[in-house]
Amino acid sequence: MQRRNLIILILCQLISATGSIVFVTLGGIIGATLTTNLAWATLPISIAVLATAATTVPATLLMRTIGRSKGFAMASVSAAVAVATAAWALTVSNFLLFLLAAAMFGINMAFTRQYRYAAAESVEAKYVPRAISFVLVGAIGGAFVGPELAKHGGDWFGGAQYSGTMLGLAALYVIQAILFLLLRPMSTEHESQIIKSERSVQDIIRQPLFLVAVLGGTAGYGLMTLVMTATPLSMHINDGYSVEATANVIRGHVLGMYVPSLVSGLLIERLGVVRMMFIGALGLLATSIVGLQGQTVMHYWWALILLGVGWNFLYVGGTTMLTYTYSMAERFRAQAVNEFLVFGTSATASLLAGTVMFYFGWYRLMWIPIPILLIVCVALIVVRKDELLHRSRLAATA
Repeated sequence: MQRRNLIILILCQLISATGSIVFVTLGGIIGATLTTNLAWATLPISIAVLATAATTVPATLLMRTIGRSKGFAMASVSAAVAVATAAWALTVSNFLLFLLAAAMFGINMAFTRQYRYAAAESVEAKYVPRAISFVLVGAIGGAFVGPELAKHGGDWFGGAQYSGTMLGLAALYVIQAILFLLLRPMSTEHESQIIKSERSVQDIIRQPLFLVAVLGGTAGYGLMTLVMTATPLSMHINDGYSVEATANVIRGHVLGMYVPSLVSGLLIERLGVVRMMFIGALGLLATSIVGLQGQTVMHYWWALILLGVGWNFLYVGGTTMLTYTYSMAERFRAQAVNEFLVFGTSATASLLAGTVMFYFGWYRLMWIPIPILLIVCVALIVVRKDELLHRSRLAATA
């Protein structure tokens, strides 16, 4: 196990989570101040997620060529330039420039989402679930730093509000780029030692377990993005709650997303990946149930906590399940397909969030996840005895 890599990845996850939280908390609010049509308020977030989806395949291919370390470092530089551009957009009150910054920020997010694969590739097969979950633990620090930066960084410099927040993020991303250059090569980056695969991408995709792993990831990430993106608009713009109250709810949500990572990997090893993903789907169903009960701060807080916990179990479980479906020679192809589908769905969800909130409101938005999650539960039941799951359990105990 490469502890050095895991420590670096955890620290970098903290910085990336800080940036993501700031962007999610302020993206819709800034968008609402820079455009006259509130239906487009979440367009910056949607642009960022669209850029993420569009960059997933190129990001995977780039890292296959130059390695994880250099690829991640280049992405961190992109993020630093992005948030500096966002500060400029705020200073000149230019919505299109802010959209450009959002697109550049999304390029970095395509790389950020692959930290978990770097963690999985740094350990033995039996430690993969806990390595994936431990790297996500870094985001717990981001849950505290991000909201504070969003609340207080806006007044650091004169002129446009929140420009100081963006410049503070730029400094963090420069530090992140330096950390990534200290990563050691993944154990799987020695291509000469890897047995070549004769399977095509289509052969990999046709596996029932691959399809369910991707379904869990797309449903979990898409629904989480839909609700999380809509929450600041619903709380601050529609219900009139303060930015501080909104940021506290987002902080609770992010803690719900990442605190379970302290145990989710171990729970997958004990209970099995299918059970953990099923529990995650139930957690997301509970989000809709709570969200339909009211719109007080506590309703938002509990709904977003459950949203985070459900996402964690479904996402960590889905990523773990995905690793059962490909060999090391096939990993970049399989990962590229998964990332494109997951973040393409997430982009669609973030774009829909503002539109649904503007035309239909919070309560109707809460009904959207229910039928999707029921499909996920049925799919998990269907593959619970898949032969690949049996092989993975044997490998973990070997």
